[in-house]
Amino acid sequence: MLKQITVFLENKPGRMEEVTGFLADENINIHALSIADTTDFGILRMIVSEPEKAAGALRGKDFMVKTTNVVAVSMGHSPGSLHGVLRKLRELDISIEYMYAFTSRHTDYDAIVILSLSDQDAAMQKLKGESFLINGERLINSLNES
Repeated sequence: MLKQITVFLENKPGRMEEVTGFLADENINIHALSIADTTDFGILRMIVSEPEKAAGALRGKDFMVKTTNVVAVSMGHSPGSLHGVLRKLRELDISIEYMYAFTSRHTDYDAIVILSLSDQDAAMQKLKGESFLINGERLINSLNES
């Protein structure tokens, strides 16, 4: 599994820019992000180079931050790659809470999909022995080197 940080932001101009500025000041690289909005606030989810350091820095600036585990699945960047992953998850009866994806310059794969699954531990047990390439902290370390 991989650590993701989630930041809850007020819906007002400049809040996301503040987050990226604080992370830049701490020399933390953002590899992927997703933002969703509700009526009162935005939910910024990020895969970053140093999740614990990032969470601490943002909490120090009075942001509400949560660190969670997500599943990072590597796949090809070609038509049908994502469909194959989703089909296998359905066959295993694994529900997705949310997901986002990014492309990579890694030599072993081209794209990475970040998944929050309804029951992460049970899902990981079901995924063992399947043909998925599931990444953890080594993924982030390799992205930091790219």
